Amino acid sequence: MPEYILGLDIGTTSLKAAVYDHSGTQRASAVVEYSLLTPSTTIVEAPCDVYLDSIVKCMQTIRNAGAVDTRDITAIGFSVQGETLCLLDAEAEPLMNAIVWMDNRAGAQAETLRKRFGNETCYEVTGQVSFEACWPVAKVLWVRENAPEQFSRIKHILLLEDFIIHRLTGRFVTEGSLLTSTEYWDIRTKKYWTEMLDFVGIEESWLPEVKESGELVGTILPQMAELLCVSPKARISTGCLDQAAGAIGVGNIHPGIFSENIGAALAICVPTRKLTYDENRLMPVHYFALPDTYMMHTFTTGGMCLRWFRDTFCADAVGMQSMTGLDAYYLMDQEAVTVDPGSDGLITLPHLQGSMAPDVNLNAKAVFYGATLKHKRAHFIRSIMESLGYIICRNLETIEGMGLEVAQIRTMGGGSKSEIWNQIKADITGKTLYVTHSSQDTACLGAAILAGYAIGVFESIESAVSQMVRVKKTFEPNMENHETYQRLYKKYKLLFQSLTGLFDLDAEH
Repeated sequence: MPEYILGLDIGTTSLKAAVYDHSGTQRASAVVEYSLLTPSTTIVEAPCDVYLDSIVKCMQTIRNAGAVDTRDITAIGFSVQGETLCLLDAEAEPLMNAIVWMDNRAGAQAETLRKRFGNETCYEVTGQVSFEACWPVAKVLWVRENAPEQFSRIKHILLLEDFIIHRLTGRFVTEGSLLTSTEYWDIRTKKYWTEMLDFVGIEESWLPEVKESGELVGTILPQMAELLCVSPKARISTGCLDQAAGAIGVGNIHPGIFSENIGAALAICVPTRKLTYDENRLMPVHYFALPDTYMMHTFTTGGMCLRWFRDTFCADAVGMQSMTGLDAYYLMDQEAVTVDPGSDGLITLPHLQGSMAPDVNLNAKAVFYGATLKHKRAHFIRSIMESLGYIICRNLETIEGMGLEVAQIRTMGGGSKSEIWNQIKADITGKTLYVTHSSQDTACLGAAILAGYAIGVFESIESAVSQMVRVKKTFEPNMENHETYQRLYKKYKLLFQSLTGLFDLDAEH
C-alpha cells in the first residue's frame, strides 16, 4: 500500500493542497479560493473556520478525482501566511474573525509601541525593522483597547498555523518562522519577550508551546481524519512561514542561495546560519525552518504591477486567451522579447501599493520614466519585468553589504514561468538563475518535506531536499546585457531617491 504526504499551503485568498509520494512526485492537487472581509480600508478579516473548511473542500476534490486514495495520506505539513491572528476563548472557540496579516487598523497602537520600546530595540529583539500596524503585537493591543469584552475572554492567542494544528490535533503548538514577526517573540533566545507581553497585557499561558519546524506534533484526531478522509494514523508536523516553505521547496536551504518569488508580491529569502543584522536596519531577519538558522526575508509590490498592466492595457491578449487558451502573459512575453535590454531607456518604478524593504516607503507610487514617441506597449511590458529585476538586485546589494555571499538565485511563483523574465533577472543580477520542476508549487512541496522529515521518512531536511527537489533549467547571465543593466540600475535607484520627497508630499494631501 502506498503512503503519501499532504502539503497544505494556506495563502491569503486561496488554499492549495498537494499530495506527494516519498520521491517528491506530486500525485494530486486542488485549490480553493476564499474571500476576505474588508468593511473598511484598514480592516481585513476572515472567519477562522474558513481555512479548515477550505482544507476539507480541497480533500473532497482530490478524493473525487480518484488519482490517489486519500486514506493513504499518513503525514500532513503546512506552509502558512504570516501574522494572521486567531484569538480563542477557554473552549478554544474564536472570539472574533481572524485578523489577516494585511490588516492595518492598529496604526495608533504601533505608534504607542514605537514610543515605548523604539524601533532599534524592536530590531535587536525581534529581527523586524520597526513596529507597524500589520504585526500581531499591535493588533492584540488594538483588541485590548477597542474590544475589551473580547480581550477579557482571551485564553489562547494563535497564529493561523497554530489554529489549524489545534483543530487537527487538539494541541497548542507553534514554531519560530511564524513567531518572528509577531514582535512578542525574542529571536535571540527563542523565547517569548516577557517585557512586551507585560506591556500589552498578554499572559504567557495564552501562547502555544514553541517547537522547531518539521517537528512531530501528534496523530490526527479521529473526527478530523474522518472529516478530511485521510488515514486515522496520519501524523501532523509543524510547518513554517510560506516563504520559508517555498525556499525549502526550491532547494534554498544553504547559505549562498537567494530565492525569489514573483506572485502578486515579490518576496525574497536568503538563509544564514548566523543571526545577522543589517547595520542600516533596512533588512528584516526571520527565524528559518531549520533549527538555529535564520533568513533575510522581505517582500514588496511584485507581479501585481504586470497584472495591472495586462488588465488595463492588454485587452487583446486577454481576449486571445479566452478564445485560444494561450496564456495572456505568454503573449505579453512575445512582445517583450522584441525589445532590447534596457527598454530603450524606459524605467519603471512598480510601486502600486508602496515600497517595502530595503527601501521602505509606504507612500511610493508607480512611475514610468523616460517615455518617448518611440516607446510602444512592448517597451512598457519589458520595463515592468526589468523593474522587478532591479528590486531583486537592490535586495542582493543590501544582503551582500551585510557580508552574506550569494552564489545563485532560485526562482519560484508565477514569474518563474516566463523564460524572458528569468533571463532578464539573470542578466540584471549577474547570477545564474535556477528553475526547479516544482517552481509553481514550492510551498506545498516544502511543507511536505517538513512533514516527511517529522515522521522519519527522511533522515534530514537536507536529504529530503536532495531527493525531492530537482532542477529543470538554468539561465546564465549575459554579461554584455549585465553591463547595460548596471548603468540603468543606478538610474533606477536615483529615480526612486529623487521622488521620495514628492511621494511624501502627496501623502499629506
